[in-house]
This record gives sequence, C-alpha cells and structure tokens, in this order.
Amino acid sequence: MFSNLLLLWSLSHALCITGLTYYAPKEQSWNNQNLSSVPLDLDVRLRGLDLSNNSIRQLHTLALPYLEQLDLSSNQLDLISEGAFENLARLEQLNLSRNGLNNNLGRNSKALLSLSRLKSLDISMNALGDDAVELYLRNKSSLDHLKMTGNALTRLSHDLFKESKALRTITIDDNLIAVIEQGTFEPLRRLETLDLAKNNLAHICDFKLHQVKYLNLSRNSVEFFVAREDDQLYRLEILDLSYNKLLYFPIVPKMNRLRYLYLQNNMVGALNSEATVVSEVNSLYNEIVSEKIARKNNLHLNWRLMPLIYIDLSYNHFRSFPLETLSLLSSLETLNLSYNCLQNIMWNIKNYSDSGHHRQLFFHSLKHLDLQSNGLAHISPLFLSALTQIETFNLQDNSVQPCSSTDHSTSSQSTQKMDLNTSCVAFGQLRTLKHLSLKENNIKVLQPNTFQRNALVSLNLAKNLHMEMHEGALDGVQTTLQSLIISEINMRSSRLSLPCMPALTHLNVSNNHLDMIPSSLGCSPLTELDLRNNVFMTLNQSLMQILSTHLTTTYISGNNYNCCDSGWLTTLNEMKIKVPDINETECFTRVRNFVMTDYLEKPLIYCLSPSKALEVNFGQMIIVLFVAVIFTVLIVFSRKLCCTQRPFIM
Repeated sequence: MFSNLLLLWSLSHALCITGLTYYAPKEQSWNNQNLSSVPLDLDVRLRGLDLSNNSIRQLHTLALPYLEQLDLSSNQLDLISEGAFENLARLEQLNLSRNGLNNNLGRNSKALLSLSRLKSLDISMNALGDDAVELYLRNKSSLDHLKMTGNALTRLSHDLFKESKALRTITIDDNLIAVIEQGTFEPLRRLETLDLAKNNLAHICDFKLHQVKYLNLSRNSVEFFVAREDDQLYRLEILDLSYNKLLYFPIVPKMNRLRYLYLQNNMVGALNSEATVVSEVNSLYNEIVSEKIARKNNLHLNWRLMPLIYIDLSYNHFRSFPLETLSLLSSLETLNLSYNCLQNIMWNIKNYSDSGHHRQLFFHSLKHLDLQSNGLAHISPLFLSALTQIETFNLQDNSVQPCSSTDHSTSSQSTQKMDLNTSCVAFGQLRTLKHLSLKENNIKVLQPNTFQRNALVSLNLAKNLHMEMHEGALDGVQTTLQSLIISEINMRSSRLSLPCMPALTHLNVSNNHLDMIPSSLGCSPLTELDLRNNVFMTLNQSLMQILSTHLTTTYISGNNYNCCDSGWLTTLNEMKIKVPDINETECFTRVRNFVMTDYLEKPLIYCLSPSKALEVNFGQMIIVLFVAVIFTVLIVFSRKLCCTQRPFIM
C-alpha cells in the first residue's frame, strides 16, 4: 500500500515539474501580521502577495518569478536592495504607498529600474519631492496607472513623464503643485484620467489636453480656466473645478464632449449681473490669447456647442439666474443652483426688437432643477414656462408661496401681468413635474386646486409651521401622488383633510398634533407610514387592518398610547409589519407607564376593570393563603418528627 502511494506521489511530482499540471496558488496575504521582514517560506509560484500594514523596513531579493501583484503599502520601508526586483519578471502591479521612500533615493530608484513591465505603480504618501519622483519613474515605458497622492511635489516638469508615455491614468492629488510646465502632459497620447485635486494651482490659461476624458482640478486656487479656440476635437467628458476661486464660467474648447461640469463652492456670480460676467470673461479670454480686437462672445459660442447634461453651481454667489448662458445648453438635464443668493428669478434678458414682447428662451432638456436654500420669494412665470421637460424641482428652504390654479389664467396677457404683480408661484404651469419639494418655505396657506394641472408623484411640505391646508388642496394630484410628507407643520386632526389617494405608498405625518388617522387613507396602498411624535392614544384598529394589506413598515414612537387599547398593535404583529422604533415607544395604564415591549410581555393584569381586578386579587390572596398553610403544616410536622428521634448510645 505504501509503495503504491509513493509511486502516485512521484508521478504527480513529475507531472508538476514538467508543467503538465500546474496548481499554483493565486494569492497569499500576510496583511497586518506585524512582520519586520518578508517571510522566507513563500511559495515560488505565487501570483499575488499582500504584505501591507506591517513593519518591514528593508526589502531584499524576492525570488518569485510568477508574481504579478505585490502590495507593500503601509510599512516602514526605506531601503530596497538594488536587486530586490530582478527576479520579478512578471510583476505588473506594485503598491509602495505609505512608506519612507524619500530616504535612500539612489539605491531605491535603482531597484525599481528593473521593473520595465510594470503597469501600475502607487508611490503615494512617501514625502517625495520633484527630483525623487523623476528618479522613480525612469524606465517605466509600460506604466499604465500612476498614483502619487500626498507627496511633496511643487512643480511638474516636461521631463517628468518622458519615459512613461503609455500612461492612461495619473493621480497627483494632495501635493503642493503650483506650476505645470508646458509639454508635461501633452505627449501622453493615451492619457485619459488626470487628477490634480488638492494642490496650489491658480490659473489654467491655455488648456490643450485633447486626449483627456476626466480632469479633476478641485480644491486648488484656480481663478479662471481658459482653453484657446482651435478646430481640434477635445475628448474631455468630465471637468471638476469645484472648491476653487473661480469668478467666471470656464471657457471650454469649442469642439468638446463635455457632459459633466462641477463648479460648486466657487465665487461665480459674485459680479452684479450675467451681462457683466459674460463681458468680463470674454475680456479675459482676449487678454490671454492676445486678441487685439474684441471678437465674438467666446463664452456663449463655445457653450452653445457643449453637450453638457449635468452642471453643479451650488454654493456660489449668484444673485440673478444666468438665464441666457444656461439656456444655451440644449442637452442639459440636471442643474444644481442650491445655496446661492437668488431672491427672485426675473426675466431679465435682452430683446432683439423694441416691440415690448419678452423674448422667450427654453430649457428643452432640463429635468432636474435644485434651487434649495436661496431665499427665493418670486419666480417669473416666463421662467416656469421655459421648463418644458421639468420632472424634479427642489425649492426647499426658500420663501415660495404657491398660487392656486384658479388665481391666475395662463393666457399670454395675464402672464405679463402675473410677472409684474404676483408674488406667488403658479406650479400649474409645470405639466411634466413629478417631484416637488416645498419643505421649509414658511407657506401660510395651501389653497384648493394648488396642483390642479400637475401629475405629482412626490410632494414634500414639511416644516411649513402653521401652514393652513384647505380642503381640496391636493385635488388634481390625488390619483398620481405616491409619496406625501406633511411633517412638522403643527397640524391637528380637525384641520387635516386628505382625499382618497389610490397610488399613495409613503406617508409621513410625524411631528404634528394628530390624534387620529384620516379614514380616507383606507383606499391607499401604503407600504410605509410615519406617525412619530404626535398625540395618538390609540390607532383605529379596523383602519390598520385595512392598511396592513400593503403596509411593510410603520414608525410609532413619541406618542402617548393607552396600553389597554392596543388591539391595533396586535394587528401589526400578526401581519408581521416592521415597527423599527417599538423599543422606544411608551404606553400608559392606570398603574404606570411602560415601554411598549415590556407591557406586551404581561399585558392582562394592568388592563382589567376594577371588579375583575378585585376578583383576580381575591383569588390570588386565597392561593397565597393556601400555600402558606401547607408550608406551615410541613414545618410543624418536620419538627415533631425530629423530636421523636433519640440518639443510639452503646
């Protein structure tokens, strides 16, 4: 038997050596093992090795000819032997981040010279300066991905990537870069992603990177971004200029593929008017490109050709809505202008004639508009008419007062009057609107037929303290509304009138003064119901029985429930409806208050009528007395038994 096993082993060993079978382990992890050196017994067939989060300080020769991935990040590595990587002929991915590679630059950089097949290199957070990085990037002709986050680079020279022209992705964020020499990135014909966030760049005067698709310049000190006009196609699709010091819109290349533009947290709009902004940025362009004669409107010319679908202008300084500039973006679907300084959206655009008629612009593709936290009180009906495809409108934290649909006609003549004389907003113009947030607008009254011409799917009216909600206020949307939030409006049950809403699945009436649920909700297929922080003492059991057909989750805490009238809770339990805050919910009896879960464990005795309680107490007294008598008899009997026994003496 033993000889047969020995023969089988020898055959399998021979097969393995000849390469007919190959069971090489793919990866091995020694992560976070407090190692001070590389283990000696590593399988030479390894393809991936993780030695991250240890205490390795020196790296000597690694004999791992099949290794493709090596992770040495988060060690204390500051010395790499010159021949350490010579036997790693297949190594493609190397992570050396969070070490001390700023030391022993000569030896360490020579060690990396042998890695000519390397495709991905991470040397982040090694305190590397400009010259050190150049040394580490020598002989890296196959390098595809380079990450140098959190080093000490101050200047990028045109020689930096001269031996790494195959790069597709470069990440050099969180450094100190203030200067980029001309010719640094232009020769990298395959470069698609360039991340220069969190540096000290102040100007982008002559953008020429035709090949780049994603450019991140966020969190610098950029004051303007200008691309010189030419007839070449730029592949740029995503441009992030957020958290800078921009005063103007960027002048992008004329022929571009830009789809996402991030300009949040800048100073765009700080100048008095849109006309001033446009004039200033065109003057800046002429100055930068040395145009002697003021030419066409370069900003608007280039924006007209831009296939942008998303732009974020939140946290800027707009005091007026940049109507003409943004209306040029014919593909724009999402616009975020939240947290600016808009108080009114007026129709301040130039007319092409003296006829007195307003020139109408349109946002033909705009579906999502965010104007939260601007202090808006007035929105021109002409602006609303321009939103022909709007679906989501966020007006949270403004001062908007909705008009009733009967307040105004939508004829052209009355529109002119409305623009001048009304302070309310007529949402009935927005026929495509599905999602509307009017949260925290200090709305005084919601008139009947306010949303008569809309087909809203969700409506948020929360935090409009003391809002009076007239009967019929939701007429027109009662058949389409799926989500309704009317929390924190100090509403009482006597003032809450809700129509039958056969599509409603989510209802939030928390933080009010409600003591009963409107019976009209019986026709709603509610799946989530929020009743927190009201004055409910009980819930209508028959109504809860009806709602439980679709209900999956309900929130009930913050009310003062009567423990003895909690049949509704039994219904919820039986239907296995989730009550996530049941442990925070209290109820009361004539004896004391209980956490609802504690009460449910032994509910009966606290909720009996006085006569029943007396019967129960009398019965309990008889049982206790009977047990006491039996116990006494046993004690007496045991004592007598002990006294009759005599000790036996020899």
